[in-house]
Amino acid sequence: MKAAPSVLYDEPGPKARRRIRQGSAVAYALLLAVLVAVVVRLADAGQFTAEKWDPLASPGNESFDALWNVLGTGLQRTLVAAAVAIGCSLVVGTAIGVLRLNLGRVARMPLVAAMEVVRGIPVVITIYFASRVLPDLGLTFADAPGGRFLWYLVIGLTAYNAVIIAELVRTGVESLPRGQREAALAIGLTRWQTLRLILLPQAFRVMLPSLISQIVVILKDTSLAALILGQYQELLRASNLAAQQLDNPIPMFLVTGAIYVAINWLLSKLAEYAERRGGRRERERRSASTAKGGKNPSAGERGGAKQVDLVDQTN
Repeated sequence: MKAAPSVLYDEPGPKARRRIRQGSAVAYALLLAVLVAVVVRLADAGQFTAEKWDPLASPGNESFDALWNVLGTGLQRTLVAAAVAIGCSLVVGTAIGVLRLNLGRVARMPLVAAMEVVRGIPVVITIYFASRVLPDLGLTFADAPGGRFLWYLVIGLTAYNAVIIAELVRTGVESLPRGQREAALAIGLTRWQTLRLILLPQAFRVMLPSLISQIVVILKDTSLAALILGQYQELLRASNLAAQQLDNPIPMFLVTGAIYVAINWLLSKLAEYAERRGGRRERERRSASTAKGGKNPSAGERGGAKQVDLVDQTN
């Protein structure tokens, strides 16, 4: 099947395609040469010897058990920080998104301005701000579960990611057909009931893939604690300390990177599964509506069917 022509640029001709292939081949050759040079230098430094990998791969090594205990503890702290930050970001972000949707144009201007400021700040600065400014304000979290450094990390991650999630909530709600809101108001629901019972559940289904992608970002951003909160030994910090003691940074960080990749791969597969499941449910619902009507509805009839379905669900 011939591909559809692009409206953004002219389709390259034979000479242009040949130049593109030649340029790609040169770029790949240069990248391969750099990779080979790096591998040779590391091999000359002894980073690929069995001695460097034994603490990670050989159960008979005297450091094997202690090393994996340290990495396991670091992974546990990473997952705990990510889980708490994800939960707080979802709650705070949803609240901010709902507040922005319910405020008037003038009343929401200060909120929008504050959101834009936080969104424009790198997340590493929000974590640093939480760890340096909050203690001066008397918020030390000395007796908090998990230690005060965990909560500084969580507050920094929440401050940044809650704003992103609030934008996802807003765009998810605004992407829904207006007939959903109008039908809910027509049957006597208040604006808050319409948002809570009708719009938000559908918006979360729409934005679920983007939401899980943001969860992956939160998980990866927990590694910033290794740069700022040295006392909180999450996975990257634990790997760095172990690599300094065993003098095997390359094997250690390759294994650590593989752990992050595995976790994020599982989350991406969860996003794909959720997207497929949501699409299948939507197709089944439309098929059921078509079967009930006995014919394919027109555009106007589809809008009416949505309102009738909405009324049936809320009664």
